[in-house]
Amino acid sequence: MIEYRGNGQLQIKMELNMSERKIKRGKPYFSISAVSKMLSVHQQTIRFYEKEKLIQPKRSEGNTRMFSEEDIEKLEEIIHLTHQLGINLAGVEMIFKLRKKIDKMQKEMNKIFSTTNKELTEETNSRKLLIKDFSKQLQQKRLEADSVIDHEKSAQQYQNPSFKDWDVDYED
Repeated sequence: MIEYRGNGQLQIKMELNMSERKIKRGKPYFSISAVSKMLSVHQQTIRFYEKEKLIQPKRSEGNTRMFSEEDIEKLEEIIHLTHQLGINLAGVEMIFKLRKKIDKMQKEMNKIFSTTNKELTEETNSRKLLIKDFSKQLQQKRLEADSVIDHEKSAQQYQNPSFKDWDVDYED
């Protein structure tokens, strides 16, 4: 938008939608010094956890450790397990391995439940259609049977009239 300011000056104003102004940001990464301050632990402690392969931060081109939010959450958990609960590093490693197995098993179970639910739904729908078709067939046979019975009754009445309809004259 161009606006005239009066003294011979033009001012150009740009109006952008919020979506146009937003720049796509990558995930934030933190240095080891920032992480050690955040978590109140010494940098050597963090390096030791990395050496023990409990965490694996990314490295920059200059080989600097770059910690993601997930790395920091994992470090928080390691610190909680070791400092607050007194679990040794072997125990922490075992907890992480077991958690990974549990997550894998949970995904497999969810997949099995999903597949079974899908199969059950398909089988239920198939059975409903089968019952509907069978019901139609029974209804058709019943109509046919009722029609035959009605026809037989009509024929029987014609062939065997009721005794009430007969007039009998007896001679004396």
